[in-house]
Amino acid sequence: MHSTSPSVNIDPASCVGCGTCTRICPSDILSLENNTARAAPDTDTARCLQCGHCMAACPKNAITIPAQNPDLLDFATFTMNHAWLPPGKALPTQYLARLICSRRSCRHYRQTPVEKQKLTDLIKLAVFAPSGTNSQAWSFTCLSSRPEVLALGQSIKDFFERLNKKAENFLLRKSLALIGAKTLDHYYTNYYESVKTAMEQMEKENRDRLFHEAPAVILIGSSPGATCPKEDALLAAGNILLAAHTMGLGTCLIGYAVAAMSEDSSIQKQLGIPESETIHAAVALGYPDETYQRITGRKQPTIRFQ
Repeated sequence: MHSTSPSVNIDPASCVGCGTCTRICPSDILSLENNTARAAPDTDTARCLQCGHCMAACPKNAITIPAQNPDLLDFATFTMNHAWLPPGKALPTQYLARLICSRRSCRHYRQTPVEKQKLTDLIKLAVFAPSGTNSQAWSFTCLSSRPEVLALGQSIKDFFERLNKKAENFLLRKSLALIGAKTLDHYYTNYYESVKTAMEQMEKENRDRLFHEAPAVILIGSSPGATCPKEDALLAAGNILLAAHTMGLGTCLIGYAVAAMSEDSSIQKQLGIPESETIHAAVALGYPDETYQRITGRKQPTIRFQ
């Protein structure tokens, strides 16, 4: 009979009482009784992070986490070895460093559609990013065709046209600033002209200045309950950006899309995304139509050792 809780299942017939799981559990909900691991009787999802540390560490494979979906480890576009790679035993650091430094924001795409299997695999890799209290409260909305991307782009363009018209009102901007609401005045000073130019190019030159002709977009959001929703979404986006590069795809984070959706709930509604979710990142994807010759540097960051 299994030792069962809503979060952890332990097979006593397989458990050898080594204590590995009890030592590694971040929530201290596991203990040894008669040389067998047991989950605390009141264990529930509020106490258990469902992180899977115990399951991953058990030398006898005696533990399962019901909430975890093993299908997320099966990929359509490649085959992965499920054995854990210890620190320092993965590919040489130089290869990972080269991948990280070779990734660039792509703003020129071929119109070859991105296979849905690749989009699905990217999302599977995204959810292995860390999340606050291991909440894993992500949501992913995929626009996998150019017409869908164009429709979203039009909604975002409409939002910024309204915002620019509002920002052109000098009295409104300054009146709001006098009472401490400086957002509109800040937008006018820092973004108005560049947004206006981009919209004119979209109208007169039929240029996609928002998604850069990308044939696909992944919107990363959060469901209620996440402790660090924005950070979680951006960490997941980072996984997507790097994994996409290895799959032959270019990517670009589109901040203007997130800004528009945060202010205009109708855009999210048009996409069928529940009101309870919040979009924190938008990733444009496609097969790149640009080539680079070398890795370049970055601005010098502020670094402190204390």
